[in-house]
Amino acid sequence: MAIPPSYADLGKAAKDIFSKGYGFGIVKLDLKTKSQSGVEFNTSGSTNTDTGKAGGHLETKYKMKELGLTFNQKWNTDNTLATEVSVEDQLAQGLKVALDTSFVPNTGKKSGKLKTAYKRDYVNLGCDVDFDGPIIHAAAVLGYEGWLTGYQLAFDTAKSKLVQNNFALGYKAGDFQLHTNVNDGTEFGGSIYQRVNDELETAVTLAWTAGSNNTRFGIAAKYQLDKDASLSAKVNNASLVGVGYTQNLRPGVKLTLSALIDGKNFNTGGHKDIIAVAGSISIAELSLL
Repeated sequence: MAIPPSYADLGKAAKDIFSKGYGFGIVKLDLKTKSQSGVEFNTSGSTNTDTGKAGGHLETKYKMKELGLTFNQKWNTDNTLATEVSVEDQLAQGLKVALDTSFVPNTGKKSGKLKTAYKRDYVNLGCDVDFDGPIIHAAAVLGYEGWLTGYQLAFDTAKSKLVQNNFALGYKAGDFQLHTNVNDGTEFGGSIYQRVNDELETAVTLAWTAGSNNTRFGIAAKYQLDKDASLSAKVNNASLVGVGYTQNLRPGVKLTLSALIDGKNFNTGGHKDIIAVAGSISIAELSLL
């Protein structure tokens, strides 16, 4: 079996069907470029159409492949500076060690995190130490013949208290994925992903909280119209319907349009005005790699 996914990526195929191709309430532009020297630049800006708040960030990344080193620097309009230095496959095959720091000049606040990850056949391990606390985050995923089992925890050393305790179980085949999880013994969830054919992907999610009768349920699908266009749709038990259309205008340029419809109020006021009920969204992404 290949290397299993990290704990955060368990059930990712189903999550992507529900999240990618939508951007309700956001107008966003991404620009990615790469210099001849190998430095990658990622610049993005976004505006929330509901609040009018705008923001952006600039990220630069440089890799020294012969040494296994990666330097990553980020800056955003909240005036937060972040730097990450990582080394991979040098101390041991499959081991990655990174130091992630951030600094806010306005307040003088500093934070840091030491991150480690180890990936081999059948196992994917991770352990991060957040110096604020400090808090230890650890996760492990084991895989065998398509079956996946994972455990995630967070331990606050200052309080000697376990603040996160999650467990997951799943199965992954070529065109089918099943994922279930229990978070802190109170949150229960599951998802099913299926690739019906080369054009159609579907996903179902289910979530339930102990001590509550509120069960959350959703169905989503993505249909590839052709090599440059795709259509996405999703609906949940709250009668919220999301639709999205993605079009590759040319190599490196992608346009996404999406809308959210409140099915319960669809006929409010004796009319059917999708724009008035949910609004319209447009997102453009530009990549010049």
